[in-house]
Amino acid sequence: MSNINPDAGGFGPPAPQQPPGYGYPQQPAPGYGYPQSGPGPSYPAGPPMGYPQAPGYAMPMQPSNGMGTTGLVLGIIGVVCSLTFFLEIIGMILGILAIIFGAIGRGKANRGEANNKGAATAGLVCGIIATVLLPVLVFLFFASLVGGVSASS
Repeated sequence: MSNINPDAGGFGPPAPQQPPGYGYPQQPAPGYGYPQSGPGPSYPAGPPMGYPQAPGYAMPMQPSNGMGTTGLVLGIIGVVCSLTFFLEIIGMILGILAIIFGAIGRGKANRGEANNKGAATAGLVCGIIATVLLPVLVFLFFASLVGGVSASS
């Protein structure tokens, strides 16, 4: 008489076999996964074995937006500093730096190295305003005050 319940004795129908590649293997396949600590095989640099890199496909360069962004930040701070009388010199210096960084950022955007042409242009314009327009307006304001005081006396 045969036992239909398979157990350690080996009676009954054989257990179904899983196809290779399914389930959890006892040992990891060589060349895959993280390197084990301690002595072992050295792993070459580059893609894992079995996955060659396709020719002609490289990682695209990240845009270098730093110059345009710096020009914008310096231009905004320069405009704010130029509005105050005691920080006008600092505002003019920051405006000059904003013009320089904004122009470099626009050049990079025109060459395709950056993608923030608007921010670079805004930094350039804010730098021009902080360097030229606001100091002229402050000078004209104080000149009119001095002229008004001397005319009334």
